[in-house]
Amino acid sequence: MELPLSQLPASEQAMWRDAAADVHWYQPPSQLLDDSQPPFYRWFPDGTTNACYNAVDLQVEQGRGDQAAIIYDSPVTASQRTISYNQLLEQVSRFAGLLRQQGVEQGDRVLLYMPMIPEAAVAMLGCARIGAVHSVVFGGFASNELAVRIDDATPKVVVTATCGIEPNRVVEYQPLLNQAIELASHQPAASIVLERPECPAQLGPRDIDWQSGVAAAPSVDCLPLAANHPLYILYTSGTTGQPKGVVRDTGGSIVALKWSMANIYNVKPGDVYWAASDVGWVVGHSYIVYGPLFNGNTTVIYEGKPVGTPDAGAFWRVIEQHKVKVLFTAPTAFRAIRKEDPNAELMHRYDLSSLQALFLAGERCDPDTLNWALEKLQRPVIDHWWQTETGWSICANCLGREQLPIVAGSPARPVPGYNVAVLDEQGEPVAAGTIGALVVKNPLPPGTFTTLWNAPQRYQSAYFEKFPGYYETGDAGYIDDNGYVFVMARTDDVINVAGHRLSTGAIEEVLAGHPAVAECAVIGIACPMKGQLPMGLLVLNAGVSQSEDEIVAEAIAKVRADIGPVAAFKLCAVVNRLPKTRSGKILRATMRSIADGAPWKMPATIDDPVILDEITAALATLGYPAELPAAG
Repeated sequence: MELPLSQLPASEQAMWRDAAADVHWYQPPSQLLDDSQPPFYRWFPDGTTNACYNAVDLQVEQGRGDQAAIIYDSPVTASQRTISYNQLLEQVSRFAGLLRQQGVEQGDRVLLYMPMIPEAAVAMLGCARIGAVHSVVFGGFASNELAVRIDDATPKVVVTATCGIEPNRVVEYQPLLNQAIELASHQPAASIVLERPECPAQLGPRDIDWQSGVAAAPSVDCLPLAANHPLYILYTSGTTGQPKGVVRDTGGSIVALKWSMANIYNVKPGDVYWAASDVGWVVGHSYIVYGPLFNGNTTVIYEGKPVGTPDAGAFWRVIEQHKVKVLFTAPTAFRAIRKEDPNAELMHRYDLSSLQALFLAGERCDPDTLNWALEKLQRPVIDHWWQTETGWSICANCLGREQLPIVAGSPARPVPGYNVAVLDEQGEPVAAGTIGALVVKNPLPPGTFTTLWNAPQRYQSAYFEKFPGYYETGDAGYIDDNGYVFVMARTDDVINVAGHRLSTGAIEEVLAGHPAVAECAVIGIACPMKGQLPMGLLVLNAGVSQSEDEIVAEAIAKVRADIGPVAAFKLCAVVNRLPKTRSGKILRATMRSIADGAPWKMPATIDDPVILDEITAALATLGYPAELPAAG
């Protein structure tokens, strides 16, 4: 059974009504939730609002016009600049006018293929201003994957820059985009191109120069939009084949993201907030652009990789220089920091007095990394769990409400609005401490996805069919007696060893506890005797004096001691690095498919030479496979 509105806890109904009252509406909603067509729930269905107005115009009206809205920090171009809310309002209003001149109207799609520069945020907000639905594609995606997204979203206009800049190379975007448009069946009417000094523009007949176009464009006002009007489409990372475009609505996003800034991250208007991610990912949408600006914060847009060559202390430099109050990044970044600077010598060279808390998300944070960060930073380190589909935290330690005890390995308890449960394969609840499928009872709170673009039936079948009345997260874990949620692995990464269900995350937790291990991954591989066997790959800390053979032997013994012989853990090797997406997620599924000798397709988020080198090194170490399967 779906959950009627009348059964929502009164406290939750009151919370969302209060949160909705804290944002700007042209017409305030009289109805909290339309639950007439589950699982297609609609929050604030009769309200009208505008995301750009709440992010920019409202901040200026409330006296924050001269405050910094965006700090752009680009070590790869040796440049920085600050954009005030007044300046942002001018830039966004004119960019929206340029879109209008190209025939973009309410409901039209605009595809953004941009690097980490302020103009990416300007383009997103310009779309929101006039009711265009933006779809940001991570800059540098391969042309064929970009073409798939163009055909699915059918954008009227594409917005790009001439290049993206990485620490060791310039990635030219125009050739990639032009090839994608050639491959696509749908042909956008125009491309708006921002020329960067590092790469001159090559403008074709359908191309428009950003600078001259904006200079000649009129400023336009915000358009009142229905609360359920789509704000954006975001294709999930690594999508291949049939696209999976997550749709976020306007009203729910404003309400939930503004609420989360105060209640989860405990930041106030004027505070500097830095989400060290990319606008191409959901973190960039929610917490580089929209959330901080809805809340009147100063957001940092960082171009470059803050960990690794050439500056392992980049995180600390940015925090000191810009007085960052809250940092949000991925666990993989802190594993890399720990690997390069295990004694935190670089960290202690900087003044981090402004930093209130560190938040980690994107993949499971192993307890060893979290405890290391807690010890070195001497501040709350909050692992929180959420997904592209949810748009904000499912579970978190809500610092703006009440700081709960930090428990390593857990993102704490469900955030208000999320009713999390653990079910077995038959959909029955399991006992506390028992691993199963993590699900969220319907209805999902505001700000979560409302459908999949052009695929409402797939939205229903992929997320709500297996466990009726619940959203299936695709993650596996358990809830302890204190209500703390432990996210152990993706459902696919719960392996069956001779009839025993084991979490690869639990094995990784043990391996990460070895003092020599900086990072690790465990995957299940096929075994004719036991069904599956766990295989561990270890990346070591810099300067380790022990031999690799000794470390592997100790790691195997540690798993045997902590988990037991049932794990049958014998396959383990040291590797130089692990294959990852550009957002830092370890590609366990790709490694698993290669280990099992299955055909595989190059993930769209990875450069071909990188993935070949890393996977070959990792899997060949253990002899899986004897020959690398051909890319398919």
